[in-house]
Amino acid sequence: MEKKKLVLIGNGMAGVRCIEEILKLANGKDQFEITIFGSEPHVNYNRIMLSAVLAGDTTIKDIEINSIEWYTENEIELFTNETVTRLDTEQKVLYTNKDREMKYDYVIMATGSNPFILPVPGADLEGVIAFRDIKDCETMIDAAKNYKKAVVIGGGLLGLEAARGLLNLGMEVDVVHLQDHLMERQLDQDAAKLLRVELEKQGMNFLMPKLTDKIVGTDRVEKVIFKDGSETEADLVVMAVGIRPNTLVASESGIEVNRGVVVNNYMQTNAQDVYAVGECAEHREVVYGLVAPLYEQGKVLANHIVGENAGAGYQGTVLSTKLKVSGVNVFSAGEFVDDGSTRSVRVYDEFEGIYKKVMIRNNKVVGAVLFGDTKESTKLLSMINEGADVSDMAPINILQSNDAVSESLTASLAANDNVCGCNGVTKGTIVSAIRDQSLCSVEEVSGCTSAGRSCGTCKPMISELLADTLGDEFDATAKTEALCGCTDLTHEEVVAEIREKGLTHTREVMNVLGWKNEDGCSKCRPAINYYLGMVHPTNFEDERESRFVNERMHANIQKDGTYSVVPRMYGGVTNPTELKRIAEVAERYNVPLVKLTGGQRIDLLGIKKEDLPNVWKEIGMPSGHAYGKTLRTVKTCVGESFCRFGTQDSIGMGIALEKKFEGLNTPHKVKMAVSACPRNCAESGIKDVGIVGVEGAWEIYVGGNGGTELRKGDLLCKVKTSEEVLQITAAYLQLYRENARYLERTSHWIERVGLDYVIDQVISNEQNQKELSERMEIVLSTVKEPWSEIYESNELQTELFKNKHVEVIQ
Repeated sequence: MEKKKLVLIGNGMAGVRCIEEILKLANGKDQFEITIFGSEPHVNYNRIMLSAVLAGDTTIKDIEINSIEWYTENEIELFTNETVTRLDTEQKVLYTNKDREMKYDYVIMATGSNPFILPVPGADLEGVIAFRDIKDCETMIDAAKNYKKAVVIGGGLLGLEAARGLLNLGMEVDVVHLQDHLMERQLDQDAAKLLRVELEKQGMNFLMPKLTDKIVGTDRVEKVIFKDGSETEADLVVMAVGIRPNTLVASESGIEVNRGVVVNNYMQTNAQDVYAVGECAEHREVVYGLVAPLYEQGKVLANHIVGENAGAGYQGTVLSTKLKVSGVNVFSAGEFVDDGSTRSVRVYDEFEGIYKKVMIRNNKVVGAVLFGDTKESTKLLSMINEGADVSDMAPINILQSNDAVSESLTASLAANDNVCGCNGVTKGTIVSAIRDQSLCSVEEVSGCTSAGRSCGTCKPMISELLADTLGDEFDATAKTEALCGCTDLTHEEVVAEIREKGLTHTREVMNVLGWKNEDGCSKCRPAINYYLGMVHPTNFEDERESRFVNERMHANIQKDGTYSVVPRMYGGVTNPTELKRIAEVAERYNVPLVKLTGGQRIDLLGIKKEDLPNVWKEIGMPSGHAYGKTLRTVKTCVGESFCRFGTQDSIGMGIALEKKFEGLNTPHKVKMAVSACPRNCAESGIKDVGIVGVEGAWEIYVGGNGGTELRKGDLLCKVKTSEEVLQITAAYLQLYRENARYLERTSHWIERVGLDYVIDQVISNEQNQKELSERMEIVLSTVKEPWSEIYESNELQTELFKNKHVEVIQ
């Protein structure tokens, strides 16, 4: 069957979840050739967790939902940093801002929404931003390094999250709000009063009700002035006053738009074979902004487009919000403001900071607000959705069951009650997965069922379900360190099994060790491939298909889909012949940027995929492995030959180290540096291995890191000769190779095992040092010539042919 061309416009949470649902269905993957366009230069990430990134609780990498390998594995063509501008719905052609034209059979618009910027004077000043994406998050983090006073306009959820993050970054924060109480869309006045008291304790200052009149400053914002004539100073203004559906593509294409893109119950627009899902879609005059209804829409759309039974389609959603605002648990659902036709049950404890209100009309629960204690939220939401009759219940029992003391909350839930509202995962689904898949951690449950994958507030309930289901077998404090979700085995256990059973191939490891996913995943396949090579260095056949895409392509993929080529320059030293060749290649292939790197090499950026083989051939230099889990560079200063402070030949030592260890497979990238004196011009103190020359000797430092988690290297030892530097470095790297977990940097590894352990193994025990060095020599004897993997085979051309349909970035 010929595949139909399916294009997703928007690489966000709702749209990609819809694609995931399509891939799950029996013939979804076989039915469509899928392309995704995203306006941001990133893979799909969890926008809900941006506030956690801003607060410093997690990193941008950690909030990625789908890695670049996921797109490749599912044969999805991904174009990032590229925006679809218009559809020709008659000819079924789409157009982008990069002059690309593409035919399609089906289109899903998931363009999300745009932040609303107040139309006041000064809104275009530097330092005035929204809080919507990774770029905004990075701007706020950078601003906090240089400025002290922030003003957040908007006292809704997003504004309060931004304010909490800015407080964590050390800024003073004013929160400006038009209404007289916070989060008026989720909380009534009593709950909002308690929230304000708690947030003021945390350091937030509230200006409310206030209407912004103008923002003033010369080049950068300096103050915010309000309609009542009052003002407040500001170095940074964050607007969090609402969002609007992004309907531009639909409008430009003649598709019906009201507030959002108008859709029916199957998420179809009025244009043939064009669908809309997520924040840009308007269903029955309602636009939803929470993930739960958006994921529900995606599931309906997936079933419909694949031809499965979608029933009556999407019927709308009772809005509910369960979240944690600056550490305070909050829940609201349905109606929570009295309109004269409702009565309420309330619990209000100002001492404990707990507030609960349940709204009842005609003996049915129609809404609820919980603040400080939200454990009844799942039960209340079920009552609202099911229209449960509560006429026989004592009012207080609606908030607390009669046997609440003896029975855990999760035990009282029915099997069809949702535990994870974001992803629509029920108690029954989670319990079945725990039993059937032998799951024993929250992370495993999340990986198997998607529960807890979005906002994460349901993770305590998942933990409780694990305890209820597993009983004494569950250890809530145990941290599972399984290699990945495909196995319960740790990195160390996998290595031990490979040694003990003599396993030699990736597929063999998975079969013998009982992998849950028989094909493995993008996390375990590269790890197994590395471990096999580490255990069996002399009779191991590298499985290139198990390596990351950059390593297979011998180049770093850039955000626009082009590639970066970095030839090796030993110790940062080159010559006129090499420079001429690089210049000729750059000119011949119209390389848009030639840059000197921090590792003293030349980087050719912007090379097209199809030009990679010829570029490498014509440069005629070995690869600098700027993409590999291997030795990247050995940075050097000019040394004693030229510098009046130099005490040693740093260039000679750097070249010797680089030539000895180039091409060596390691758990993660390794960077080295050699400085000729303690002035450390080569930055040896923050490298995986740093060598510093002193009068008549060398100092060896290990475990340094100059990245986001800055770590100063530890002094391993002090030696007199260059030969000792090479041998001890070899022993140290071999110890790291044999004991570190795949993708564990030396800085993390040495903190885990301790410097004393490394000294004991490499320095104190000379016999062990010798044996480690000898094992390293065996490994190095198997390393190919540094250019042979590119020039002496058709591997790269084969990879290009095999992946010609995939445009990916990292």
